[in-house]
Amino acid sequence: MESACVDSGRVSEESWAAAVRVRVLSGPQAHAAVPGLTDVLLDCVAGGASVSFMAPLDRATAEGFWRNVAAGVEQGERILLVAEDGEGVLGTVQLVVGQPPNQPHRADLSKMLVHRRARRLGVGAALMQAAEDAARTAGKTLLVLDTASPDAERLYTRAGWVKVGVIPNYALWPEGGFCDTTYFYKALG
Repeated sequence: MESACVDSGRVSEESWAAAVRVRVLSGPQAHAAVPGLTDVLLDCVAGGASVSFMAPLDRATAEGFWRNVAAGVEQGERILLVAEDGEGVLGTVQLVVGQPPNQPHRADLSKMLVHRRARRLGVGAALMQAAEDAARTAGKTLLVLDTASPDAERLYTRAGWVKVGVIPNYALWPEGGFCDTTYFYKALG
């Protein structure tokens, strides 16, 4: 992941982070946020993130993805969180709470995305904490995620997630070529 593009001469990391708001979106709010969410997804894929899409990712495909996510929020299958500042959406994460009948206690944490302009400023950590809080509120006691990013692995480890293992050649990087994925879990207290 690249570092954020913030003019450190004018804005400290602490004051900038204080201006960031993380919130859970309702179905209508998720639909309204599609343009900003699309911008984040396009930036992450253009930056090389392995998040289910190949480069070049076109806007229509990205918007369609987010419209489907918003529909999942409306149906109660997903919880969608966003981090925002005065310029718009900086990052997002989802909890897939619609699980099989024998797994009502767990959720998958999915699509943790932070725009390159906001990386290494605490946005990912804030999203993780808010997602864990939302999962507790939803009655979930176990979360599972996977990642292909070493930077994300460090974030998850610092947040108390347990590394389970690595699956080689699990997916492709946006420009092609195999990448491994690492699975994590966290039991919520």
